Amino acid sequence: MSHQIHFNEETQKHAFFSVKEKPWHNLGQIISDYPTSTEAIEHAGLNYEVIKTPLYTEYSENEKITVSDLYSTLRTDTQTVLGVVGKDYQIVQNKDAFSFFDSIVGGDGILYETAGALGKGERIFITAKLPDYIRVGKDDLIEKYLFLTTSHDGSGSITAAFTPIRIVCANTLNAALRTQTNTIRIRHTSNAQSRLEQAHKVMGISDQLSSDLGNIFNHWAKVRISDSEVKKLISLALAPSPVIVNQLKNDEIEELSSCFSNIIENAYQYALSDETQLMTTTEGTLFGAYNAVTGYFQNVRTYKDSEAKLKSLLLGGNAQLRSQSAFNLCQEFAKNGSSILN
Repeated sequence: MSHQIHFNEETQKHAFFSVKEKPWHNLGQIISDYPTSTEAIEHAGLNYEVIKTPLYTEYSENEKITVSDLYSTLRTDTQTVLGVVGKDYQIVQNKDAFSFFDSIVGGDGILYETAGALGKGERIFITAKLPDYIRVGKDDLIEKYLFLTTSHDGSGSITAAFTPIRIVCANTLNAALRTQTNTIRIRHTSNAQSRLEQAHKVMGISDQLSSDLGNIFNHWAKVRISDSEVKKLISLALAPSPVIVNQLKNDEIEELSSCFSNIIENAYQYALSDETQLMTTTEGTLFGAYNAVTGYFQNVRTYKDSEAKLKSLLLGGNAQLRSQSAFNLCQEFAKNGSSILN
């Protein structure tokens, strides 16, 4: 199924808004001030309802048979079928997703920054900025975001994730600690009350991770790492399979494909030369090594389009997986030193 930004034929608008930033593909609405959730729904073209309707199959020209226990989800404004779901599936309207966000911080201080619909409107996403920052060193600031996505086609849960973004380079630093996830997943069969309870859990995760990541990143900013160790760490983080990890650990460099070698080289050059890598917090430090991987995916790698980038960075795609690998490697390096690279 195509996951492009939805274009509404009736309104002649793309279902996407962004505050101040240029929206994807120059589509969607740019607004100058942070909207309320009600305004955000309008700006992003998310002001549509979805209903469950019985599913039928044709037995003959004049006879239809109801398919038991299965329903289609129908977008009422465009009369578009978005998916097929079971009898226990609860539709979470777009406005419910925003009220879930509002309830996370009691409606105070949350800033809706982007929202939009993909495909025919079967998946929606929202990013919202929380108050305050994670501060690394004196002035390397990381903004605290929540990213929420939900679907109307039965394909996935409601997902809310704590997603820190380093301001100076817009690097997404979303990481789960071994003892702690950064994501809450809520089934579409859960009721509104249980969803509200989960909202408070999201805030708890955000507060705890802000504190923990702040401590980790500040520690990493003081841990020195040589250029050759940075290159090895980047290589291991970007390795697409255990076989390649073993080749790297055994220094079997000639076994690597030229494509993978180029990827390592591009990320390594970013690590050494990008101005955001030459700050007190990042130059020659473990925090810089971690940012080299996240920065490669955010600022160097090319994607088919911005939707593909979103998927890779925030919807469990390759960038998110490899960045988590980098985070885990950096944690091991901070604890055990360069022995973990061999």
